[in-house]
Amino acid sequence: MDDKEPYVPYNPTPRDFPGFAMPSSVPRGMRLELSRSRIKDGQDENFGAWMETLNNRYDECEASLSAQRAALEATFKHVEADGSVWIYHLSLVGENGSGLDTEQDIDATHEAASRQAKMPGWEELEPKFLLMPDHLRASMVHWAEHGQAPG
Repeated sequence: MDDKEPYVPYNPTPRDFPGFAMPSSVPRGMRLELSRSRIKDGQDENFGAWMETLNNRYDECEASLSAQRAALEATFKHVEADGSVWIYHLSLVGENGSGLDTEQDIDATHEAASRQAKMPGWEELEPKFLLMPDHLRASMVHWAEHGQAPG
């Protein structure tokens, strides 16, 4: 790499990090998180295959959201100026969610692909503001509390 090329370091947040305090715009009992991790050198193709698997198995992924109390998840890819490839993961979840359940095939596949393609850990970005229409907010809060749509 040319000395004039910028270099983007990767500094994962410690595993015992309790998370940032939520801004007042995030409903009580929910967490808004934006995390990023570097894709391992040479693993861009595997990262693409991982995301393709999740897209192709969307119904299975959606079925796992209830236990996770995940109202929203989104994943992005970004290539930095130094050529490094990064994954960004946005989520809005209930604080009592279970996380991945590797007893389920889709979650086990997801976790294995993650270990293969990305560096261990995540850098956590600090949330500052969340905005959504009231009817979506009420639905997401209900989902985060109960793992199902309002009745």
